[in-house]
Amino acid sequence: MHYTLSDMIADLTQNAVEAGSSYIKIDIQETANDLSVHICDNGKGMSEEVLKRVTNPFYTDGVKHPNRKVGLGIPFLIQTVTETGGDWNISSKVGEGTTVSARFDLTNIDTPPIGSFPRLFRQILLLSGDYEMVITRIRAGAGIADPDMRNYTITRSEVFDALGDIYLAATLSLLGEYLEGLESDSGE
Repeated sequence: MHYTLSDMIADLTQNAVEAGSSYIKIDIQETANDLSVHICDNGKGMSEEVLKRVTNPFYTDGVKHPNRKVGLGIPFLIQTVTETGGDWNISSKVGEGTTVSARFDLTNIDTPPIGSFPRLFRQILLLSGDYEMVITRIRAGAGIADPDMRNYTITRSEVFDALGDIYLAATLSLLGEYLEGLESDSGE
C-alpha cells in the first residue's frame, strides 16, 4: 500500500528499472494546487493487450513475482488520481518503453501526502542496475519568492561519479544532505 505519493512514484520507477531500461527520465512539477509526475523509460515496453490488462489489480505477468497473483502499482495510481480529481495516462510500445503520467490534485482532502522527495530520490537513485536516471524537479507558485532557486535536475551518473562508493554510510548521509539542500527554500 502507498502511504504517500512518493511511495507511489518509487513503485512506478522500480517498474521502469525492472523493465530493463537503460534510461529513465522522471519529471516532477509542483504548483500550489497540483503535482504532475511523468516517468519515461526505454525498457521492454508493453503490447496493447498487456497495456489494457495492467489496470486490473488481479493481473500480473508472473515474471517479476512468480508467486504473486496481483499487481497493484498501476491500479493504485489510477484509483488515487480518479478518486481525488486528478488524471493519468500510460503509453507503451514493445521494444521502445513506457511513459506513465499522473496529475494529483493537492487541494483534494483525500489526496495522500506528498512524502519526502529527498528520501524518494535517494531511494530510486540507489535501485540496482546499470541505467541512467535523470530527475527534474520544478516548483512554481505556492508563495515561492524565487522559483528558479527551487528547480533542479539530478543525473544518476553524475551523483555516482561525484560520490564514489555510493553505498558507504557516510556517502549515503552526504547524498541525503545534498538532496535535502536542493529541497530547501533557499536552494542551499
